[in-house]
Amino acid sequence: MNIRDFLAQGRPLLFDGAMGTFYASRPNRAEARCELANLDAPEEIAAIHRAYLEAGCQAIRTNTFDVSGDEDTARRIIEAGCRIALDTARDVNAYVFADLGPVSREGAAGPGEVYCKRTDLFLAQGLTHFIVETLPTDEGILQLAQHLKERCPAAFLLVSFAVAPDGITREGLSARTLFERTAALKAVDAVGFNCVSGPHHLLELVRGMDLSVLSGKALSVMPNAGYPTVLGRRVVYQGQADYFAAQLAEIAQSGAAIVGGCCGTQPQYIARACGALQERSKASAPLPARPREKAGLRLGQNRLRNKLESGRRVIAVELDPPADDDVTAFMEGVRVLRDAGADAVTVADCPVGRPRADSSLLACKIHREIGLEPLPHLTCRDRNLNATKALLLGLSMEGVHNVLLVTGDPIPTQDRDEVKSVFNFNSRKLMAYVSGLVDHGLSTPFQVFGALNLNAANFSKQLELAQEKEAYGAAGFLTQPVHSPQALENLALARQTLKGKILGGVFPIVSHRNALFLNNEVAGVSVPGDIVKRYEGVSREEAEELALELSVRIAQDMVPYTDGWYLMTPFRRVALIARIMAEIK
Repeated sequence: MNIRDFLAQGRPLLFDGAMGTFYASRPNRAEARCELANLDAPEEIAAIHRAYLEAGCQAIRTNTFDVSGDEDTARRIIEAGCRIALDTARDVNAYVFADLGPVSREGAAGPGEVYCKRTDLFLAQGLTHFIVETLPTDEGILQLAQHLKERCPAAFLLVSFAVAPDGITREGLSARTLFERTAALKAVDAVGFNCVSGPHHLLELVRGMDLSVLSGKALSVMPNAGYPTVLGRRVVYQGQADYFAAQLAEIAQSGAAIVGGCCGTQPQYIARACGALQERSKASAPLPARPREKAGLRLGQNRLRNKLESGRRVIAVELDPPADDDVTAFMEGVRVLRDAGADAVTVADCPVGRPRADSSLLACKIHREIGLEPLPHLTCRDRNLNATKALLLGLSMEGVHNVLLVTGDPIPTQDRDEVKSVFNFNSRKLMAYVSGLVDHGLSTPFQVFGALNLNAANFSKQLELAQEKEAYGAAGFLTQPVHSPQALENLALARQTLKGKILGGVFPIVSHRNALFLNNEVAGVSVPGDIVKRYEGVSREEAEELALELSVRIAQDMVPYTDGWYLMTPFRRVALIARIMAEIK
């Protein structure tokens, strides 16, 4: 029967379970890569396919989830995997799906190009049903879908994302965003979720989704057997087959037309699921999922957002956090800046990789005790998604709703034996994650800013990255300081290219030594030689007056291309910053 006709009957299509974890559980296979068994032990893979089919599944996946390696090996794995699956399924008339896992971005070819090449190999073996699963992002899916339908208009394409219990992928993307975006693709036939989460959490996710966006497409849900634990040197899933089956039946009752299992689901899980689905179909018709109503988003508390959106110019001032636990001078500096007319104070997150007081904790203290809008920097360094979400929820509770998201400076070389830099994602992924939190427990959205380096040698690349950041949720940018005509020219180009707000960077140079240091030891800063020369031989007082003159001129030159200024305080000289603000306001 044509798969679309099968799904039109209204009963769920039951897939197999997890090839990889089942194969690894067999004697002497824990460390083996199961896809290579297509070549080395095809009878063992065929036996696993048969075990799932005998358990009652109606569709199996080729053992081709990971075909990384050279092209010849990938081709041989795919050809053998197709042959084994088709031969095994033929006698029971089961559907065979070409299985594709996520593609690494590290190679020269992008995910879309790799998917298209793999698809052609499967089509050449006669497969017309495809599942692309365990995806953390939808990168390359549009290209794959269009290519597949051009080559084989009758092909059936199922796209499945791997989301954690909080509804977020490891790339920081929201399940709801990916679901809606993929469901809107004409060439995709089914969309859903698999892996990472157990059946309870995927059931809760489905119940909270608006399934009307499917517009006739099928919803697919294939959870893990539960959550893994380590026994000895083996990873095992301790979920019970009866519990899994009952939850899978609930998932089908909530609107899933395609169900199955992922990691840890062995044939007994599928057998129990088959029985549970049959019992549930006798009891009642499937019920559509009801999306939970979200609390209304609150926007009015963010004074910085309100002022920017009103078209008035703003001034944000950066003040370095203390390196010890004495916050007195820092807080007094914030008060001076507030009284001088600053709209926000930005606080760096361990600048140049050196430990300082936490930017988010200081932001909460500023907001609570001084009433000025803080703009803490959040780096991608040293926090995974769990820690980042916990921190953001805390900021929101404290009324802090503006953040500057940057990748962060690496740990200095001499410290790397004791302190390791941990980068779980880049700033663009972090922006997507923060922007998606309104779907996952956040009632007030963050206004997200990014950094823009106007002094980069390849500024066109910086603009491309900035446009990606806007696509991921950036509302505006704080630029590196402008000192040169080229930086000002780049700022004008940024104004023409970008949609978001721009705060132009101003860094007052306070000495000849300071100018040399900026030019040679601070990434993203470029001071022209004629400016450096003007500081030669001048006193501290004369240098400060020169800093005032140059900063005011630069700030005024920026006005046509910016929505405000981003002033950086050198050596906590807040009085100098206050004088600059008085001149430019």
